[in-house]
Amino acid sequence: MSKKTRLPKEFIEFFATGFYVGYIPPASGSMASLLGLLIYVLFHEYIVFYLILTVVFTFIGFLVSGQMEKIVGRKDPSCVVVDEIAGMMIALIGLPVEPAVMITGFFLFRAFDMFKIYPAHILEQKSGSIGIMTDDLIAGVYANAVMHLALKIVYSLNA
Repeated sequence: MSKKTRLPKEFIEFFATGFYVGYIPPASGSMASLLGLLIYVLFHEYIVFYLILTVVFTFIGFLVSGQMEKIVGRKDPSCVVVDEIAGMMIALIGLPVEPAVMITGFFLFRAFDMFKIYPAHILEQKSGSIGIMTDDLIAGVYANAVMHLALKIVYSLNA
């Protein structure tokens, strides 16, 4: 273990892989996004707690993802999915827990994550935790903004 790495490898792997969800083939990112959605469904009623959880997942993601990258020896390894969990949690903040909203939010987040709209594509090129985490956090913010705008339009049309 290097001087910079003070966390046990088991801790890093457990959290970086989203409680080992990152090892579920072939769509580990989608599985992790579903875990983020499940966390929202379970805790959305406790908004302050949910926001704290979102910050905690984001903080831990920055703490462990770059270290896991070094352990695995590859840039942004597919087993690192804490970024998808945190991004999905951001995508859902303040949305109603309704099947159509959840499904749309999920696919919208995955689309923004895949297409890497500015500045996500630039930040993804960075090494370490910055490169791993920021593109998913941006995808979450974009998905959240689009969902809130869409719901505002739908609700105003139905009023």
